[in-house]
Amino acid sequence: MRKVFLIVTALFTLAALLPGALGAAIDDSTKPNAPRVAALRDVSAKINAHVLEKLQNGETTRALIVMAEQADVSAAQNLQTKQEKGRFVFDTVRATAQRTQVGVRALLDQRGVTYRAYYVANVIAVENLDADVAAQLAARADVGRISNDADVHFSAPVSRVPAAEATNAVEWGVQKIRAIDVWEHGYKGKGIVVANQDTGVQWTHPALQGKYRGYNRQTGQANHSYNWWDAIHSDIDGAPNPCGYNSKKPCDDNDHGTHTMGTIVGKDGGNKIGVAPKAKWIACRDMDSGTGRPSTYIECFEFFLAPWDKQGNNADPDQAPDVVSNSWGCPPSELCDPNDIKDATENVRAAGIFVSVSAGNSGSNCSTISDPAAIYDASTTVGATDISDNLAGFSSRGPVMADGSNRLKPDISAPGVNVRSSIPTNSYANFSGTSMAAPHVAGAVALLWQAFPSLRGDVDATETALFDAAKASVNAGSQTCGGTNSSVIPNNLFGYGRLDVFKAYQNLLP
Repeated sequence: MRKVFLIVTALFTLAALLPGALGAAIDDSTKPNAPRVAALRDVSAKINAHVLEKLQNGETTRALIVMAEQADVSAAQNLQTKQEKGRFVFDTVRATAQRTQVGVRALLDQRGVTYRAYYVANVIAVENLDADVAAQLAARADVGRISNDADVHFSAPVSRVPAAEATNAVEWGVQKIRAIDVWEHGYKGKGIVVANQDTGVQWTHPALQGKYRGYNRQTGQANHSYNWWDAIHSDIDGAPNPCGYNSKKPCDDNDHGTHTMGTIVGKDGGNKIGVAPKAKWIACRDMDSGTGRPSTYIECFEFFLAPWDKQGNNADPDQAPDVVSNSWGCPPSELCDPNDIKDATENVRAAGIFVSVSAGNSGSNCSTISDPAAIYDASTTVGATDISDNLAGFSSRGPVMADGSNRLKPDISAPGVNVRSSIPTNSYANFSGTSMAAPHVAGAVALLWQAFPSLRGDVDATETALFDAAKASVNAGSQTCGGTNSSVIPNNLFGYGRLDVFKAYQNLLP
């Protein structure tokens, strides 16, 4: 009898508790975060999942407001010169942003949200987005989506080994791609401007100072306007930065950017490290000691589309570089959306600027080319080979699955194992990585564009010339990726083959 009494008592107690429990499951209006959850519910499909979670938890967060309308620059392909293409793309993207961002910017100003607006892609990066403002933004027809402005880490070189400070020799990678044969015909990149967005550059390095566009050899003075921009405005990685923030002159807080720039243009006496030693360079820092964000990468692309003065004003597309080398990635594994940098990359290419991008160091498995900007069709994606034309084990492979495209990548490969180049301070080191391969392609483009001025700004024709001339006999073993092995050209292992700039030069001769 006592057992029955206890059971009945328990049932009455449970019945008394159930209404509240059931109510909590159905209606969370009594919870502190209920208003923000309700406000976001109807627009959640337009908000990145990570951003949405933070907003629902009552946190403010960084985000990218991607406008629904993106500029149509397709008409640029009908223009003849790089200057015409650059001016057209600049005018078009800027006008589109100015016209479409008005309402969103007014809302952000009204609500006291800190932001930086861009036009190379029609995007606004916000610093302190809350749930209420996010709900208002996502409900607007002129907002396409709200994405995550994640902290992302670049793919560091696989190895770093100190090297002799003087070798009195042309580096093996420069020899391997036969750049010296192009030099013998009088073409070392003179008149061409190259760029990298990276960890910065030690501009006073003996192998680089004379090649810096902002440096005047006669006076020994430098003008950094239009030649350098620091997209790192505040701390990202949580540690003090040796370059500080908003640096008004080139500075490398790592060593990576100085190394990649050296491979493009470097030369100092016997240190013949660069593919195009007569070209000039400019640069943009897009990482805080190796940690960047989609917004910092977009900002550097915007600077290259139309460089501005050291105050960030008076953008001029006529000062744009010819080639941009990119040895970084924005991994989806670190919450970087595959499409966040796509419009910026495509618009820079449409402006007649060649975009060379490292494939990444996540090989040797297939479909390891997964990071923007390497995954894009607009990028010339570069894998890495060694001195014996073996495909590097670390070199990322295709096909691209991150965006669902199944795109064949990489496009081409170049020396990327044990590559000697410049590092701070006034030193040299051997690095291995696809970061070392992409600058070889950037330098090769500088040689070809000096040799064939009519090719300058024609990225499609330049790619065709490089791909057709590539050395196809790269040793990649018996691996098959995306249905292609080394006997199929192009393939998802090394693309069209290892870079051969002299053969490309010969093929372009009348």
